[in-house]
Amino acid sequence: MKKLYSNLSEIIKNNLNMPETVEAVGLLNLFKDVNKRGFFDKNQFYKVVMWKSPRPKNHYLSNSEEIIDSVSKLVLSSNSEEEKLQLLTSLKGVSIPVASALLTIINPKEYGIIDIRVWQLLNLYDEVKTKPSGMGFNINDYLLYLLILRRYAKQFNVNVRDIERILFFHHKKIQKGNLYE
Repeated sequence: MKKLYSNLSEIIKNNLNMPETVEAVGLLNLFKDVNKRGFFDKNQFYKVVMWKSPRPKNHYLSNSEEIIDSVSKLVLSSNSEEEKLQLLTSLKGVSIPVASALLTIINPKEYGIIDIRVWQLLNLYDEVKTKPSGMGFNINDYLLYLLILRRYAKQFNVNVRDIERILFFHHKKIQKGNLYE
Protein backbone atom coordinates (compact mmCIF):
# COMPACT_ATOMS: atom_id res chain seq x y z
CA MET A 1 0.00 0.00 0.00
CA LYS A 2 1.32 3.39 -0.96
CA LYS A 3 0.68 6.68 0.84
CA LEU A 4 -1.13 9.32 -1.21
CA TYR A 5 -0.86 11.93 1.56
CA SER A 6 1.85 12.78 4.05
CA ASN A 7 -0.43 12.33 7.07
CA LEU A 8 -3.94 11.35 8.16
CA SER A 9 -5.03 14.95 8.67
CA GLU A 10 -4.55 15.58 4.95
CA ILE A 11 -6.63 12.54 4.05
CA ILE A 12 -9.42 13.70 6.34
CA LYS A 13 -9.27 17.35 5.27
CA ASN A 14 -9.54 16.35 1.60
CA ASN A 15 -12.51 14.04 2.18
CA LEU A 16 -14.68 15.88 4.71
CA ASN A 17 -17.63 16.10 2.32
CA MET A 18 -17.92 12.33 1.96
CA PRO A 19 -21.57 11.38 2.52
CA GLU A 20 -22.71 8.61 4.83
CA THR A 21 -23.41 5.29 3.12
CA VAL A 22 -27.02 4.47 2.24
CA GLU A 23 -26.91 1.33 4.39
CA ALA A 24 -25.64 3.21 7.43
CA VAL A 25 -28.25 5.95 7.00
CA GLY A 26 -30.96 3.28 7.12
CA LEU A 27 -29.49 1.74 10.26
CA LEU A 28 -29.01 5.11 11.95
CA ASN A 29 -32.68 5.87 11.28
CA LEU A 30 -33.69 2.46 12.64
CA PHE A 31 -31.80 3.25 15.88
CA LYS A 32 -32.79 6.92 16.30
CA ASP A 33 -35.10 6.27 19.28
CA VAL A 34 -32.97 3.58 20.97
CA ASN A 35 -31.36 5.84 23.58
CA LYS A 36 -34.73 7.30 24.58
CA ARG A 37 -36.33 3.85 24.72
CA GLY A 38 -33.35 2.43 26.63
CA PHE A 39 -32.78 -0.76 24.61
CA PHE A 40 -32.58 -2.19 21.11
CA ASP A 41 -34.55 -5.24 20.01
CA LYS A 42 -33.53 -8.42 18.22
CA ASN A 43 -34.57 -7.10 14.80
CA GLN A 44 -32.44 -3.97 15.22
CA PHE A 45 -29.54 -6.05 16.57
CA TYR A 46 -29.78 -8.50 13.67
CA LYS A 47 -29.79 -5.80 10.99
CA VAL A 48 -26.60 -4.18 12.33
CA VAL A 49 -24.66 -7.37 12.96
CA MET A 50 -25.51 -8.78 9.54
CA TRP A 51 -24.42 -5.50 7.94
CA LYS A 52 -21.05 -5.68 9.68
CA SER A 53 -20.35 -9.41 9.44
CA PRO A 54 -22.89 -11.89 8.05
CA ARG A 55 -20.81 -15.06 8.60
CA PRO A 56 -21.94 -15.79 12.20
CA LYS A 57 -25.63 -15.55 11.20
CA ASN A 58 -26.71 -18.68 13.08
CA HIS A 59 -24.91 -17.54 16.23
CA TYR A 60 -26.64 -14.14 16.04
CA LEU A 61 -30.03 -15.81 15.60
CA SER A 62 -29.43 -18.04 18.64
CA ASN A 63 -29.51 -14.98 20.94
CA SER A 64 -33.00 -14.72 22.43
CA GLU A 65 -35.04 -11.52 22.33
CA GLU A 66 -34.89 -11.43 26.15
CA ILE A 67 -31.08 -11.70 26.25
CA ILE A 68 -30.66 -9.01 23.59
CA ASP A 69 -33.09 -6.68 25.40
CA SER A 70 -31.32 -7.27 28.71
CA VAL A 71 -27.80 -6.78 27.33
CA SER A 72 -28.82 -3.72 25.33
CA LYS A 73 -30.37 -2.08 28.42
CA LEU A 74 -27.13 -2.62 30.33
CA VAL A 75 -25.04 -1.32 27.41
CA LEU A 76 -27.13 1.83 27.04
CA SER A 77 -27.03 2.55 30.78
CA SER A 78 -23.28 1.93 31.22
CA ASN A 79 -20.72 4.73 31.34
CA SER A 80 -17.82 2.31 30.86
CA GLU A 81 -16.69 1.60 27.32
CA GLU A 82 -14.93 -1.56 28.45
CA GLU A 83 -18.12 -2.80 30.11
CA LYS A 84 -20.18 -2.02 26.99
CA LEU A 85 -17.77 -4.07 24.89
CA GLN A 86 -17.76 -6.96 27.38
CA LEU A 87 -21.55 -6.99 27.43
CA LEU A 88 -21.92 -6.89 23.66
CA THR A 89 -19.30 -9.58 23.08
CA SER A 90 -21.13 -11.81 25.57
CA LEU A 91 -23.80 -12.19 22.86
CA LYS A 92 -23.27 -15.20 20.60
CA GLY A 93 -21.36 -14.34 17.43
CA VAL A 94 -20.46 -10.79 18.48
CA SER A 95 -16.78 -9.95 18.07
CA ILE A 96 -15.10 -6.62 18.89
CA PRO A 97 -15.66 -5.32 15.32
CA VAL A 98 -19.35 -6.25 15.46
CA ALA A 99 -19.72 -4.70 18.93
CA SER A 100 -18.09 -1.54 17.56
CA ALA A 101 -20.64 -1.45 14.73
CA LEU A 102 -23.49 -1.60 17.25
CA LEU A 103 -21.95 1.19 19.35
CA THR A 104 -21.39 3.28 16.22
CA ILE A 105 -24.98 2.96 15.02
CA ILE A 106 -26.20 3.83 18.54
CA ASN A 107 -23.87 6.85 18.85
CA PRO A 108 -21.92 7.84 15.71
CA LYS A 109 -20.72 11.02 17.39
CA GLU A 110 -18.58 9.04 19.84
CA TYR A 111 -17.91 5.71 18.10
CA GLY A 112 -16.48 4.29 14.89
CA ILE A 113 -16.36 0.75 13.55
CA ILE A 114 -13.02 -0.98 14.02
CA ASP A 115 -12.10 -2.54 10.74
CA ILE A 116 -9.15 -4.19 9.02
CA ARG A 117 -8.98 -1.36 6.47
CA VAL A 118 -8.85 1.53 8.92
CA TRP A 119 -6.42 -0.28 11.23
CA GLN A 120 -4.07 -1.02 8.31
CA LEU A 121 -4.21 2.66 7.34
CA LEU A 122 -3.48 3.73 10.94
CA ASN A 123 -0.54 1.33 10.86
CA LEU A 124 0.71 2.73 7.53
CA TYR A 125 0.71 6.23 9.03
CA ASP A 126 2.35 5.06 12.30
CA GLU A 127 -0.67 5.78 14.50
CA VAL A 128 -0.65 2.17 15.73
CA LYS A 129 2.32 -0.18 15.97
CA THR A 130 0.63 -3.56 16.48
CA LYS A 131 -1.33 -5.98 14.32
CA PRO A 132 -0.28 -4.60 10.91
CA SER A 133 -2.65 -7.09 9.25
CA GLY A 134 -5.57 -5.48 11.07
CA MET A 135 -6.99 -8.69 12.51
CA GLY A 136 -7.59 -10.25 15.91
CA PHE A 137 -8.79 -7.16 17.76
CA ASN A 138 -9.34 -7.07 21.50
CA ILE A 139 -10.94 -4.50 23.80
CA ASN A 140 -7.68 -2.61 24.33
CA ASP A 141 -7.15 -2.33 20.57
CA TYR A 142 -10.59 -0.79 20.21
CA LEU A 143 -10.06 1.64 23.07
CA LEU A 144 -6.79 2.81 21.47
CA TYR A 145 -8.56 3.05 18.10
CA LEU A 146 -11.25 5.26 19.66
CA LEU A 147 -8.65 7.56 21.21
CA ILE A 148 -7.05 8.10 17.81
CA LEU A 149 -10.32 8.60 15.93
CA ARG A 150 -11.71 10.91 18.61
CA ARG A 151 -8.59 13.07 18.41
CA TYR A 152 -9.17 13.58 14.69
CA ALA A 153 -12.92 14.04 15.16
CA LYS A 154 -12.21 16.83 17.64
CA GLN A 155 -9.60 18.41 15.34
CA PHE A 156 -12.07 18.52 12.43
CA ASN A 157 -15.23 19.03 14.50
CA VAL A 158 -16.99 15.97 13.07
CA ASN A 159 -18.36 12.67 14.38
CA VAL A 160 -16.03 9.78 15.10
CA ARG A 161 -18.00 7.77 12.51
CA ASP A 162 -17.12 10.43 9.91
CA ILE A 163 -13.39 9.93 10.55
CA GLU A 164 -13.71 6.16 10.42
CA ARG A 165 -15.72 6.26 7.17
CA ILE A 166 -13.25 8.65 5.49
CA LEU A 167 -10.31 6.41 6.42
CA PHE A 168 -12.16 3.24 5.39
CA PHE A 169 -12.87 4.54 1.89
CA HIS A 170 -9.40 6.00 1.53
CA HIS A 171 -7.92 2.57 2.26
CA LYS A 172 -10.28 1.03 -0.30
CA LYS A 173 -8.95 3.50 -2.86
CA ILE A 174 -5.24 2.77 -2.24
CA GLN A 175 -5.33 -0.93 -1.36
CA LYS A 176 -3.71 -3.28 -3.87
CA GLY A 177 -4.12 -7.04 -3.98
CA ASN A 178 -5.85 -9.19 -1.39
CA LEU A 179 -7.09 -7.38 1.72
CA TYR A 180 -6.14 -10.29 3.99
CA GLU A 181 -2.52 -10.70 2.89
